[in-house]
Amino acid sequence: MKAIKPKFEEMAHTLNQIHSGIEIVAVTKQVGIDRTQEAVDAGIRHLGENRPEGLKMKHGEIKGDVVWHYIGTLQSRKVKEVIGLIDYLHSLDRLSLAKEIQKRADKPVNCFIQVNVSGEDSKSGFSAEEVPAFIESLKDFDKVHVVGLMTMAPNTEDEALLRATFKGLKDLQLQIAANNWEHAPCTELSMGMSNDYLIAAEEGATFVRVGTALVGSESEAER
Repeated sequence: MKAIKPKFEEMAHTLNQIHSGIEIVAVTKQVGIDRTQEAVDAGIRHLGENRPEGLKMKHGEIKGDVVWHYIGTLQSRKVKEVIGLIDYLHSLDRLSLAKEIQKRADKPVNCFIQVNVSGEDSKSGFSAEEVPAFIESLKDFDKVHVVGLMTMAPNTEDEALLRATFKGLKDLQLQIAANNWEHAPCTELSMGMSNDYLIAAEEGATFVRVGTALVGSESEAER
């Protein structure tokens, strides 16, 4: 696998030319401890995992000033295993999960509401129409801090469709932020992955989640 540091520096430079302040979350779910440590040593601070087992293993082994992101669907019964280890949750997609976070967390958790902008049956998350009422319902949940919205775009090379998806999330974020809710400043947008993060950045992403394009994968190394 190629060295991470030059790829990270090039990616950061390109994103900074689009707009400043975009955080790159290195999705390390397909690589092991050594490759993840290489990412941190290359200057990457934000790491994303989508399984409790992977998160717990790496959280205990990786050395450095790391900001931990949980980016996958989180089962309510698994909240107690991960909630004390993460700084951001990118997949708040139901009230029962918010209730479990409220019950289990010792401090406020930065949460992104998952929005199914494209309306695909294969994707979870709220419809855009459901989001305002859901966020308002969280006002008494002092352990759930809604920092922004997250979406996953369709798996397509149709740039117009990708842009429409990301723009839809940006428009919704502005709508929510205009409410000036203390529990939900909603200033951030988590959108864009390895194949579409540049388009997402151009449409206003503040966090991009990049895996194989940045850190590769163990299966890639074995080929």
